[in-house]
Amino acid sequence: MDGRAKRYDDDLKQLRKNRGLCLARADQIGAALREACGVDSQDTPAEIVQKVTDAVLRHAAALGEEQRVAALTALGLDGPQTRFLQERELWLAQRLERNPRTARRRIREGFAELASLLAGSSRPAPCPAGTWRTERLRVLLALDQPQPEAFVFRHVIADAEVLDELDLAVTLTASDRSASARENDFSIDVFAGGTLVHRTQETSQRISLALRPPKPLHYGEKHEIAMRFRVAEMLPHYVCVPKGACEEFDLTVRFGDQTPRSIGLLEKVFQNDVHDDAVTGQPLEPDGAGEVRARFRHLEPGFAYGIRWQGSAQEPS
Repeated sequence: MDGRAKRYDDDLKQLRKNRGLCLARADQIGAALREACGVDSQDTPAEIVQKVTDAVLRHAAALGEEQRVAALTALGLDGPQTRFLQERELWLAQRLERNPRTARRRIREGFAELASLLAGSSRPAPCPAGTWRTERLRVLLALDQPQPEAFVFRHVIADAEVLDELDLAVTLTASDRSASARENDFSIDVFAGGTLVHRTQETSQRISLALRPPKPLHYGEKHEIAMRFRVAEMLPHYVCVPKGACEEFDLTVRFGDQTPRSIGLLEKVFQNDVHDDAVTGQPLEPDGAGEVRARFRHLEPGFAYGIRWQGSAQEPS
């Protein structure tokens, strides 16, 4: 580990104390780490913490699974946001199915690799034009309406030097699995964040959408999009299958008084297994308004995350 990486490693170790980076004060972030994460003298304390958090999450995506989980857990960016590092280490040991000593070693390894990545560049090499990642995706799905209706709020971060168009995609799920979903089976409205300039039916189930932001986005710039989807009908699930990095996904499904017989969580399952009844997750119970909620963090591309339900409470068993 060279001298610069050693300074970053020392700063990361300092940040893991107490509640970690997620609740850190700006004055707890070392000068070396500030420089590596692009902090400047004009940034507010909140902006300093956010810049360092974004940079750590971005570089951590390149780590091995155990080292990534270990480093982010120690910093309070994954797992329980407890007050004490020791509690997070015990949680990590259970998550990795290792003893606490091994968990602490994984943290050290994760910090060392993360420091080396930070030392290699103050930011990753520019990605090809047209690329971006999702910082947060929030979906409100209402099933108590005449047609299923979803409000989608997406916070994105540009990973290209200049980004003037965002490629989105929607997978339509016909109620008959042998049938093909049609483009006119759904409608889309953009409430904020740009103009829908193109939509193409890529396959029998998938529609590609091109959204042009009000102005081109530059590397690291954040942008929010608000959209509404209405579909004619849908299969009994809603999932997100990210193509690229997605740091957080919040999903609320409102059933109203049409409560299903069962509701289950789908977390990191293969996309083709979404339809498989043998794949079961944590059961969920609706609240007094007939709503269930799920939150996912650090989604892995290609896997499905969401909620699946079976039958209506009014249907015979």
